[in-house]
Amino acid sequence: MLRSSLLLCLFLLATSAHAAPHRIFIAGDSTAAEYGPERAPLTGWGQALPSYLDPAQWEVRNHAKAGRSARSFIEEKRLDAIAADIQPGDVLLIQFGHNDAKFEDPTRYDDPDTAYPQYLMRYVQLARDKRATPVLITPVARLLYDFGSLLDTHGLYTQAVKQLAAREQVPLIDLNASSTRWIRELGEQGAKPYFMFVPEQNRADGTHFSAAGANAVACLVVRDWLVLKPELKPALKRDIDCDVSQPAGQGSDPAKPSRVVHERDIAISQPGPHGGAGPTTAYPFFAEDKDLPFVLRKRVLHKGAGIGLHPQHKDEIYYIVSGQGSYVLDGKQYDVAAGDALLTRVGSLHALQQRGEQDLVVLLAYPR
Repeated sequence: MLRSSLLLCLFLLATSAHAAPHRIFIAGDSTAAEYGPERAPLTGWGQALPSYLDPAQWEVRNHAKAGRSARSFIEEKRLDAIAADIQPGDVLLIQFGHNDAKFEDPTRYDDPDTAYPQYLMRYVQLARDKRATPVLITPVARLLYDFGSLLDTHGLYTQAVKQLAAREQVPLIDLNASSTRWIRELGEQGAKPYFMFVPEQNRADGTHFSAAGANAVACLVVRDWLVLKPELKPALKRDIDCDVSQPAGQGSDPAKPSRVVHERDIAISQPGPHGGAGPTTAYPFFAEDKDLPFVLRKRVLHKGAGIGLHPQHKDEIYYIVSGQGSYVLDGKQYDVAAGDALLTRVGSLHALQQRGEQDLVVLLAYPR
């Protein structure tokens, strides 16, 4: 009897250790759908979602389909397919609205005050009946500007989702709000690489995402989902530091502005430092920002140039961008080339000499 009990315990422990992951089901439209490589760079945010999660804990089953509204998704039996598979502990993410507003198409149009929330409630009820968790998501924003202002193309539908979530106590991800802030902070031109603005395909599409946009929107979804479900954190495989709730520059010190510089504006011709041969060209990035805790420089060692042998008083990193060189560190010689990173700690001696016909280009970083 004791042996049988022990074997049963071991079996249960093994079963627990290899328990099947919970599933995330996505019911939605083209903005969340999956696309094959032949449609690249077109990508839905649901397609990017698995990259954020440990597949041993969460498996994504993306049922989103292009062109569907909350109504047509149900009428095509797509919700039935989810119902046949969803289990207790699973999650159902629900995002519609883009096609529900197409009043010219009665097979998809849903009035935002009546039909739309009624159809959404059927998704919610299904999840609850299956002891899964429904999560309502407001429709993701479009990249559509008019006279310098980003247009809200989902107003009534966004409000309907929020009202339903509040009335029925359903977890809500307000993707319309977060994606609107995200687009505004990128700006009209800065946001285009994240959408399907593809000149070689003669396409200018502010609704659908490139791979970059899908990853960014998936990050917004996971970030807000983590607020609702903090226990999700151990399952994350990627950072979700994509908070855009604070407007750009807010809280920054006007006396210490963030900015962009170009190396052509700061280039200085110098002989090789530390007794090295010349000529070299130095690029002292942000040298005037004395409060920065680090120094970043680029140095181009032209033919025959070098950085002479010298003792190191601060930890320093060289990164070889291009070219070839001979590096000496504490009496040992190394052939170095593009892609090599060289760490010199305090107390070491080192030197770098250009070799060959090509300039040796080096990035240098060390504490101020």
